[in-house]
Amino acid sequence: MRLYAARPFFWSLLAVLALVAGCAGAPAATGRSAITLDPVSSPDWAEDMRRFAAEDAVTAPPARPVVFTGSSSVRLWRTLAEDFPDVPVLNRGFGGSQLRDVAHYADQVAVRYRPRMILVYGGDNDIDAGRSPQQVLQDFRALIARLRRDLRDVPIAYLSIKPSPARANQLAAQQQANALVKAEAAGMEKVLFIDVSAPMLDAAGRPRAELFTDDRLHMNGDGYALWRTIVAPYLE
Repeated sequence: MRLYAARPFFWSLLAVLALVAGCAGAPAATGRSAITLDPVSSPDWAEDMRRFAAEDAVTAPPARPVVFTGSSSVRLWRTLAEDFPDVPVLNRGFGGSQLRDVAHYADQVAVRYRPRMILVYGGDNDIDAGRSPQQVLQDFRALIARLRRDLRDVPIAYLSIKPSPARANQLAAQQQANALVKAEAAGMEKVLFIDVSAPMLDAAGRPRAELFTDDRLHMNGDGYALWRTIVAPYLE
């Protein structure tokens, strides 16, 4: 009689254990931290990744570098080592890229180097391609989540979208994206927002033409010299 009477309890216990096991095997809801990305903006980035691998094979990258990555404003910063001689730096910019591209290729441009710090420039080409400031924010969140998956304590700095004469008509959208990302970064641990945009505007709020090459989009030596003075205090 005792065994028979215990059967309902036994079967109830099995049901509870099965439910617990099922919950344990289900993927946890990650909410806003879930990494959701649109496809890469171009298949051409695969060639850049092969180029980076080839460069690493020829010349070993520095140990625990400060990695600079993002679009052409980083790729064309050819004086990085001269500008920051006391810091091991590594340039992994790939021109034309957008924030989501950096997230897709995070391992190739950042994670595998086990960096001491990562500086990212993005959002410029995103806005130009028609993505909204809100999409830039979502891609920023996804990028941080992707980097944090492997690099939990590494400081990450976002360089604000720069104003340029060639894209002066996009300035309002750029500034909105910058404001959204700045507010988001303020609530994250070891995520910095570096404002390179405000010093690149003149007294009337227009992009300073003297900081740019003839294409009015990419910076000249004066532009990079300005960036150097802004970025230097943040480097570790």
